[in-house]
Amino acid sequence: MTHFDLTEDQQDCLQEIINVAMGQASDQLARYLDTFVYLKVPSIEQVSSKHISDALNVEDQAAAVVSQGFFGYEGIRGEALLVYQPKDSDRLADLLGYDPDELTLEEQIIDLSSILTTTFLNVFASQINNQMSYSAPRFLPSNKSAFSEHIEQQSFNWDLALKVKISYQVTDYSFNCDMILLIPESAIINIAQVIDRILEEY
Repeated sequence: MTHFDLTEDQQDCLQEIINVAMGQASDQLARYLDTFVYLKVPSIEQVSSKHISDALNVEDQAAAVVSQGFFGYEGIRGEALLVYQPKDSDRLADLLGYDPDELTLEEQIIDLSSILTTTFLNVFASQINNQMSYSAPRFLPSNKSAFSEHIEQQSFNWDLALKVKISYQVTDYSFNCDMILLIPESAIINIAQVIDRILEEY
């Protein structure tokens, strides 16, 4: 992450903040579904806006994607994406306890995505003395070109972004989904300044 000029201490602090938020979101999901949720170690890396769709591995007709923008104080903002494989999204009605035809598949996916996104980001924000607001979740067409167009139309302009990928696995249902955060370079610089204040307190 050299382009963001984060020191080793800053990176370690950011990783810990992400871990805490990820754990809270996992716990919320586990309570909501009354089952155990397994977490992999999150991946954090730089990506270029020119290659973002490749970096996210979104293939034609391979996944359902829900996008939700988030906005905080001090220029902290980004895009949260929840990515589901078709075989997993088909299990959502049973997973969420809905009656058949109670909600459309799209509504079910948005419902689950909102829980994960807002829980994670609210905990993330609280740790850096911030507060998040959100755009309405948006169900994206499951094809690569439409996804790429959506990313290009985001309200923030960026060349580089920090990509945080968190994988949730619901063991009782053999269900998996990925939450991917895209944080533009300008927001990472602002987060680094907040992290410095946190580090100074210790």
